[in-house]
Amino acid sequence: QVHVVESGGGSVQAGQSLNLSCVASEYIYTTHCMAWFRQAPGKEREGVALRGASERTSTYSDSVKGRFTVWQNNAKTTMYLFMNSLKPEDSGMYYCVANLPRRGRVCPPLSPSEYSVWGQGTQVTVSA
Repeated sequence: QVHVVESGGGSVQAGQSLNLSCVASEYIYTTHCMAWFRQAPGKEREGVALRGASERTSTYSDSVKGRFTVWQNNAKTTMYLFMNSLKPEDSGMYYCVANLPRRGRVCPPLSPSEYSVWGQGTQVTVSA
């Protein structure tokens, strides 16, 4: 069973940046689709960024597009989520997730039910 562990969360002021990290227990960075979800208190989990298994595509939710970037280090051992120009509405628990791609190496959509591997989450708090 693959496990993923997130880190890098914290408390920042609006306009600042954070870089979240996700490390997997096995080498899945070129075989799995990996994504970031977040959940604010009282709200449903929201998919914010998806990195395709082929690394050629990245998908972002409209709420973070242009501000967040999902990327990997050169050794492809860690996936990151760089969050720029943070807003208070970006606050929440951020989860790293993974799942095998569908036929043709197409990643599942950014829906919580489509991803079977979930980390414990890392908390992000953005104050106004």
